[in-house]
Amino acid sequence: MLEVPVFDVAGKKLGAEKVDPAWFGGIVRRRLLHDATLIYQNNLRAGTHNVKERGDVAGSKKKPWKQKHTGRARAGTKRSPIWRKGGVVFGPHPRDYSQDLPKQMKRAALDSALLSKFIDGEATVVDALKLEKPQTSYVVGALEAIGIKESCLISIEQADETGRKVWLSARNIPRVHSLPVADLNALDVLKYKRLLLTKDAFNALVKNRRDGVAFVVPASKKPAKVEQAPRAPWRSRKLKGLKLVAAQVAATKKPAAASKPAAKPPSKKEGK
Repeated sequence: MLEVPVFDVAGKKLGAEKVDPAWFGGIVRRRLLHDATLIYQNNLRAGTHNVKERGDVAGSKKKPWKQKHTGRARAGTKRSPIWRKGGVVFGPHPRDYSQDLPKQMKRAALDSALLSKFIDGEATVVDALKLEKPQTSYVVGALEAIGIKESCLISIEQADETGRKVWLSARNIPRVHSLPVADLNALDVLKYKRLLLTKDAFNALVKNRRDGVAFVVPASKKPAKVEQAPRAPWRSRKLKGLKLVAAQVAATKKPAAASKPAAKPPSKKEGK
């Protein structure tokens, strides 16, 4: 069993919480952490880089000089990539770098990151962070009292009013970030040297990993349920679409004007 020290805001040690490595996978999967970190970082890339090729740069398409009898090298256009201010060959263009990470791999990577913090003694539990109003000096004093001088990730139980006060108080501190325990990910846990969990966040994390109890999520963050009517089978939808198109075509056609009967030529009797 691993032990995680518990402090109060004043820096007084209150005891230690026990953590079983089996709750977090038992081992630290370094290769999985590497792959998950790369995927998270790729998903943060905008992918808006772009260069101008020879067809994009400004300049005439006219041949600078004739092909022969000038003593100069052959040239076809001033926008050639070998010329100054010419196009760029094989340069980057806008693309999507995002990758999908399966849920089981995402959870296993987070477990390995948390377990590494527990094993290395870089995780700490604070009794409570109770703020009447957002106050940066309160969080700074708590970190100094506990002995955290490096970069730190503060994990709160949920993004409620109390969690918002902690976030507002910590967002202006360099190298300090706060996240609800339900939003933790492997990249953020590894990015910061120290991990500081509130007592409620630590208990929620242990219950989730040990007993399978879901995290508490505020009602404002739950996705709204949209009820959709059952769709008709594909064939019936296709026939309905064809009938609709036929009706529209028929409505656009104008009815033909009634033609008058042709006059009959006069008979021989009438002529006489």
